[in-house]
Amino acid sequence: MTDYSSSNSQQPFPRTGDESPGAVEFLYEGLSHKVLSIIRPQHSSSDWDEDQKYTKPASHAQSIWPGKLPSKTHIGLIIIWIVVLWWGERGAFSASISHCDWNTWEQWPSEAAPHHVVLIADPQLVDPHTYPGRPWPLSTLTTRHTDLYLRRSFSYLQSILDPSTVYFLGDLFDGGREWAAGSNYSPDKRWKGYGKKYWLQEYDRFGRIFLDRWNQRPSQKRRLRKDRKIIASLPGNHDLGLGNGIRLPVRQRFHTFFGVGDRVDVIANHTFVSIDTVSLSAKGQTDTQVVGPAHDGHQQAGVEIWGDTEEFLSSVKDKKAKAVDRVLRLMSGRDENLREDHTVLDLNGQIPPALNSVNSSSAELPTILLTHVPLYRPPGTPCGPLRERWPPSQKTDGTEEFLHKDDANAIQVAAGYQYQNVLQPDISNDLIEKIGKVEFVFSGDDHDYCEVVHRGFTSRGGGVREITVKSISWAMGVRKPGFLMLSLWNPIDESGHSINMSRGKEDASKGGVRTTTLNSHLCLLPDQLEIFIRYGVLLGLTIMVLVIQALVQLWHRPNELDKVNGHILRPDRSPSVSAKRYEMDSEESLYSSSSANISEQQAPKSLAIRWSGSRPRSSSAVCDHGTPMSEKAGGGDLRLDKATHGRHQRQSRTVHDEESQRGGRKGLPGAWHEIRQGFSIVAVVAIPWYIWLAWTS
Repeated sequence: MTDYSSSNSQQPFPRTGDESPGAVEFLYEGLSHKVLSIIRPQHSSSDWDEDQKYTKPASHAQSIWPGKLPSKTHIGLIIIWIVVLWWGERGAFSASISHCDWNTWEQWPSEAAPHHVVLIADPQLVDPHTYPGRPWPLSTLTTRHTDLYLRRSFSYLQSILDPSTVYFLGDLFDGGREWAAGSNYSPDKRWKGYGKKYWLQEYDRFGRIFLDRWNQRPSQKRRLRKDRKIIASLPGNHDLGLGNGIRLPVRQRFHTFFGVGDRVDVIANHTFVSIDTVSLSAKGQTDTQVVGPAHDGHQQAGVEIWGDTEEFLSSVKDKKAKAVDRVLRLMSGRDENLREDHTVLDLNGQIPPALNSVNSSSAELPTILLTHVPLYRPPGTPCGPLRERWPPSQKTDGTEEFLHKDDANAIQVAAGYQYQNVLQPDISNDLIEKIGKVEFVFSGDDHDYCEVVHRGFTSRGGGVREITVKSISWAMGVRKPGFLMLSLWNPIDESGHSINMSRGKEDASKGGVRTTTLNSHLCLLPDQLEIFIRYGVLLGLTIMVLVIQALVQLWHRPNELDKVNGHILRPDRSPSVSAKRYEMDSEESLYSSSSANISEQQAPKSLAIRWSGSRPRSSSAVCDHGTPMSEKAGGGDLRLDKATHGRHQRQSRTVHDEESQRGGRKGLPGAWHEIRQGFSIVAVVAIPWYIWLAWTS
């Protein structure tokens, strides 16, 4: 027998350069794959290199996933969640606003270059006044998701529609009238804890949602447009209050930060007249007519509230004429401001000539009235088929005509504390008569769409069309919020008269005749509640799929768990006992088959196999059963270190015990474990994806 202990005591079985690789391959062919799995059970075959040394796997995906790598079912659920979340947070908004593209509904001749306006009503930023008493965290989540909805809608509105002008029709805040202005606090004791800094925070919040988006990443084309403007000076009853319920410091604060509500703007050869009707509603009111809590000396009734608006309304025709004249001067290349010669006049009691007089022959442009509170209409006046909450009712005589009086479809004529659904009849009539030649009226306040034609005004024989714009917020009682789009086109000559676009019967048949200077379109936004419901349904389907998967695995588990490294267990033995029994049989097979095979093949002298990770041999290894681990085989010996063998045996038993424990988790505990694990795998991707979509809106 050859003794290797003296020359190679620290490194038994050294390999030399003249060893035959075929013999090594033969030796490995003699070792069963089951036995190799016992020797190195903690690693898969793909983790070993050609020299049978353990190499660290290239991928560590298993450390990312909780418990185990995802199955095909998990990957499918993850993909579905990614798509559904992206659609709910991005795709739905983009698709809704893209569907409202100007080219899809405008009706102008091919040579027209219309001016695009967007009217936004009642954003009413959610605050403690909106849902008083709503507990945390529901209140915080409501505020967060409402702001997210507004920010995302306005951002897509800018990037896709790119309007030239944006008007807000009041009610920018929900509780703006209640927050303290200086030392003036709300008469309602619930809001006395909200000081003046709180309103400033809300103002900054409004700016982050809308004003920052208006100036964010302007395109080159947008930079060159000098007519772009955003106007948010028209107040609502939630911003100031209504009538005699308005506190003067609150009104002055709003004018300081947003501008005066009464104004005249000429846009695209149309005259826009904005009227602060919530302040004008105080005209003729007394303290006893104001519904609500006591004033506590804070609210001042009288001309201080409505006087400025009444004065503006009395001179609005002159202001319109001056605004139109200024536009015509710019068109003709003249100075936009009227100038007077510096002369000395001897009046001798005569009245001096008027200064800055406007040419009376100047044509008047189409006038558009903007008001927060809608004009008066008789009770039951229907609002039309686009009203969401109450569609119009049809006649019962079998015709498709709608009722002329439909209380459900109409705006209710009512009033209460700090609100009034429609203006008083006398105020409505004064607005139309004093402004003159009003062709369109756009209002807010109601939160839902309403379109009526006021035929009772004597100044307009055909009637005045009014559209009440939907709220843009999904928290204002409508499932599908929206905004109104206006397309303006009114070419005029140097004198201000509209150019006759009729070019004969032949062109008229092709749509060349212009019958109006304004087209309008209601653009609807996604149903946020429906999006949340869709998320909930998908969550329920996910849980159902995971439960079915767990039950299927539980059904097939007895046939799979009775195998330990490919060995089928006998029914009368437990997994752990059978695994240990199989391990002992495998060890005996290892030693006997290895010695016999090497003796028959006469392996070359000095043939040696060194197991990776084994310790140096200090003495001849002996099997537990007393069988020598070394057999003389034609001048070559196969020796396994006893300590190495013992360590492999302990590792094998540990792995088999762990597998038995995992396999032994049956019944409802095992199914519950699979469900939790699968849900964690899906959630570890879906939740960060949703947070990223919400955070980067």
